Amino acid sequence: MERKRAVRRVGLLVLAANLGLVAAKGAAWWATGSLAVGSEAVNSLADVAYSVVVLGGLYLTTQPPDFEHPHGHERIEPFVSLVVALGVLAAGAAVLWQASTSLLAGDPGRSAGLPGVLVLAGTAVAKYVLYRYVLGVAENHHSPALRATALDNRNDILTAGAALAGVLGSAAGYPVLDPLAAFVVAAGILHTGYEIVRDNLNYLVGAAPPADLREEILSRALAHPDVEGAHDVVAHYVGPEIDVSLHVEVEGEMTLHEAHDIETELILDLESIPEVDDVFVHVDPKELGEWKGESPVNATE
Repeated sequence: MERKRAVRRVGLLVLAANLGLVAAKGAAWWATGSLAVGSEAVNSLADVAYSVVVLGGLYLTTQPPDFEHPHGHERIEPFVSLVVALGVLAAGAAVLWQASTSLLAGDPGRSAGLPGVLVLAGTAVAKYVLYRYVLGVAENHHSPALRATALDNRNDILTAGAALAGVLGSAAGYPVLDPLAAFVVAAGILHTGYEIVRDNLNYLVGAAPPADLREEILSRALAHPDVEGAHDVVAHYVGPEIDVSLHVEVEGEMTLHEAHDIETELILDLESIPEVDDVFVHVDPKELGEWKGESPVNATE
């Protein structure tokens, strides 16, 4: 319930902030004709579109488990993030096209003046605050969709700065800096789209989690006083969460009740790792000799 409220609150906040920025940048663009400010307005318009998608996606991912989805709906989040990436990439391409055609036509645009400077400086400040806040919530609740949103906000800080440099350069008598700044904005937008795709493909293809987390899983299993070895340790992403399966070696003379207690204790311990969702433990008698005493790193492979 806490995760549901947190991620939905962030989604609404980001949508409202982006709507405000579209209005401010659009007004400055209309008044000045600056390509740098115009490219930032397009960027914020794309942000509004993906904010709507993220808000809808977060509503779906926070629905409780049901008969058709017994593990919940969190696995929808990587797909939401990829939709965000498509919108970001489309916005980057649009800005790149606008800047290119302006340069080829010999129409570098006009100075943004004081309105453009104020809007772009305000954008940088607002996006920094959003970036820090959204990233914190994303990390606390392990939300790839919110992480994608945070990355876009971080990128917007840089693109707003580039656009501001172009506006100031144009005001200083170098109008060509205005479309050149738009090129920088486009490059930043496209790079953010790439980052979002890269980060979420691992969730979709079931990649292994980072090495330090795999080592933690194995070390926790071996730390149990009745576990004398472990093998066939497999951890992989299922959506943004991690499923773990492993075999542990115990004394073969144990009763079934004792072995069951060990299994339960291991499952509860490993599921206490925030990123881990489901854990499957197979208990083997050590006398079978299946564990060869590999180092913890090799034992996870």
